[in-house]
Amino acid sequence: MTHGAADSYAARLRRSAHRARTALRKSAVDYFRGDGSDWVALAGLLLTIPAIACGTMALPVWCSPNALVLPIVAGGLLLRPASLLGLYAAAAAALIVESLVLGPYMEGPARVTPGTVLVVAACGFFGLLIAQFRARVGVPWRRGGTMLFDLRERIRVQSALPRLPKGWHHEMALRPAGGQSFSGDFVVAARTNGGRTLEVVLTDVSGKGMDAGSRALLLSGAFGGLLGSLPPHGFLPAANGYLLRQDWDEGFATSVHLVLDLDSGDYELLSAGHLPALQLNAGSGRWEEKSAEGPLLGVYDGAQFDPVKGRLRPGDVLMLFTDGLVEASDRDIAEGMDRLTGEADRHVATGFEGAAWHLIETVAKDVNDDRALLLICREP
Repeated sequence: MTHGAADSYAARLRRSAHRARTALRKSAVDYFRGDGSDWVALAGLLLTIPAIACGTMALPVWCSPNALVLPIVAGGLLLRPASLLGLYAAAAAALIVESLVLGPYMEGPARVTPGTVLVVAACGFFGLLIAQFRARVGVPWRRGGTMLFDLRERIRVQSALPRLPKGWHHEMALRPAGGQSFSGDFVVAARTNGGRTLEVVLTDVSGKGMDAGSRALLLSGAFGGLLGSLPPHGFLPAANGYLLRQDWDEGFATSVHLVLDLDSGDYELLSAGHLPALQLNAGSGRWEEKSAEGPLLGVYDGAQFDPVKGRLRPGDVLMLFTDGLVEASDRDIAEGMDRLTGEADRHVATGFEGAAWHLIETVAKDVNDDRALLLICREP
């Protein structure tokens, strides 16, 4: 009987310890994600307020009354709006105590002045705005930056070009507007038909930078799923239907779809309102426009996209790009394309290794628009 009771007690103790570990782990995970209680941060900040107040009353020259903005700013980043109001009440009480102990501000320096109250109140107001914004979007400060970094990396991974067989070289350069991390231009690519065919889609979403970045992320994931799952001529109609179903206020995009046979060099270009591609003929040394016909994506249903065909022979280069590279307020697109091909001619003799980024830097370095450039070269 005693042995059974001991076993039962040990079993209950193990179950209690397991429940405690589970609750502690869940609490830690929730706090890291921003879903847990903020009482730890609130308690810590509440303790700093009397410490600052005591320092101000003891050494007002070294610890200014304005130092109360420090826990207030930290609270705007750490606390929920309801907890933040409690912190503000404690800060207001500390200001009142400091003012009573130090005396009227007219009697000497390092006192609580009307300016001190205004500075603390202004910091509290902006901290409350930040806390309310975080509460509305559900993105805690501990995870907000990580989430944006993850989104940016996902776009980069989706834009990675597959490895090509010997005799081929490709590279892509992307530069968002205003030096931002998010762009409305993106590339999705895949090798299909048993690796024999390279399919690449270069898309320019309406808008630029951060404004178009969220839509570009959504479309790049959808287009990446469609690419290779449909026959080449079915991709743009499916992409057009997907955009129409989103019913965005600014929901159109331009896109160019390249289908390249890596054995023969034959290719097809299908365009949805995109700029023509440029092909360098190694024999003549001249650039030729390859322009396919098709409307913008997301404008009307039942759109038809007619391909244009070509062939990349040894030494030839095919260049796909977005309008930010060749269009500017002080010049038309034709002039921009002439400038682009003129700069590209400098790489004919030395090869196009590393040329994509150099061309963007040379042709459209200070343009406030998203810029993307894709080069596909068949080596001599």
